[in-house]
Amino acid sequence: MKIGIVVNSSWNIYNFRAGLIKAFLQNHEVIAIAPDDGYRKPLEEMGCKFEPVPMECKGTNPINDALLVKRLVTAYKKHKLDVVLHYTIKPNIYGTMAAEILKIPSINNVTGLGTVFLREGISSKIAQYLYRFTFRFPKIVFFQNKDDRELFVSKNLINESIARLLPGSGIDTTHFVPNTPTLSIPKEKNTKEFTFLLIARVLYDKGIAEYADAIKLMRSKGINARFQLLGKIDETKGLGVPEKQIKEWEKEGILKYLGTTGDVRPLISNADCIVLPSYREGTPRTLLEAACLGKPIITTDVPGCRETVIHNFNGYLCEVKNAYDLADKMQRMICLEKGKLEEMGVNSRWLAETKFDQQIIIKKYTEVIDKVRVEESVRDIHAKNRFRKMRSKVEARQLQEQRNKIKAVSMQQNNSNSRTKRAVLIES
Repeated sequence: MKIGIVVNSSWNIYNFRAGLIKAFLQNHEVIAIAPDDGYRKPLEEMGCKFEPVPMECKGTNPINDALLVKRLVTAYKKHKLDVVLHYTIKPNIYGTMAAEILKIPSINNVTGLGTVFLREGISSKIAQYLYRFTFRFPKIVFFQNKDDRELFVSKNLINESIARLLPGSGIDTTHFVPNTPTLSIPKEKNTKEFTFLLIARVLYDKGIAEYADAIKLMRSKGINARFQLLGKIDETKGLGVPEKQIKEWEKEGILKYLGTTGDVRPLISNADCIVLPSYREGTPRTLLEAACLGKPIITTDVPGCRETVIHNFNGYLCEVKNAYDLADKMQRMICLEKGKLEEMGVNSRWLAETKFDQQIIIKKYTEVIDKVRVEESVRDIHAKNRFRKMRSKVEARQLQEQRNKIKAVSMQQNNSNSRTKRAVLIES
């Protein structure tokens, strides 16, 4: 089959869907469809085709969105796709429209609800209307946590029968491997400062401000530790923490901004605990990576985040938007004995292997793809049978018409012969 994978970023496809692509390429042809943001060559080297399609991640201009549908229809027709996999909000909505126009089966994945569901307003209402309209068409829609699934079902945005659960995007447990469970834990207490690391896009919704406030509270108590922040600064639409603010925090000695990186493994390995005080997630990739590398985790007790932590087993859950509770959990983490920290790290790795391994995701997608292939084959057979029946009816009608014509000609000849005989008799 020709399988299209559509995401709002080629970086996203390469970093989060590589395992799925490699599995598909064993039996199918894969076409990556996304904006060309620097990962076209790596994707093509992986073995899949790449179709560049410009796409605004956050824009709400209806003209641009209509043009996006048109571009996706063109791309789907060009590659004669048999099935399309959509990720992120724009492909989920407008990619589904394009697939439905061409009657191509689609499989969608709600990787997270984004800011439109965190803030009630006109954008949220429009997004919900579009979801309700387009989510009638996919074969299956995967959700990465049960809260998101239940929200869509309760708001009648989707038929419950096609809404399925999937444990995130999956993590390659052979790529993210801890050298030892105690890689970053000091051999002796206080031989180095305890290190916290927050990895996320630098948006307010990721709990960046709460992280800074929690650090200030700990500093005021004389608690010494290293606090790091890794991720892309994004100031669009006022949702991101301004770069100026980050520099001020650095100047005050509150935290260290590490910028961005193409490989998070060394930075996670050198941290003692990974923190993510986000307001809501699908299933945060950074926490899956942290768990896979055997790190204790502190995150908020909200949809998506709570799926990655069992409280007091592999980390702590804290209250959302509560810097005091976050500071308390961070202080508790620092005060743990070495053995308990090691145990939490081992538990994180176990959770990654048993719940979030990408092979689980690959298996579910493969099952759905196989089901779609069978359904399409059956549909083709039915279509051919209907065509044969229609053709048989047409042929039967044509045959009957020919018989009727022959019969009519024969009757005319008989009538002509009879008239001739009568004429001869009369003349005689």
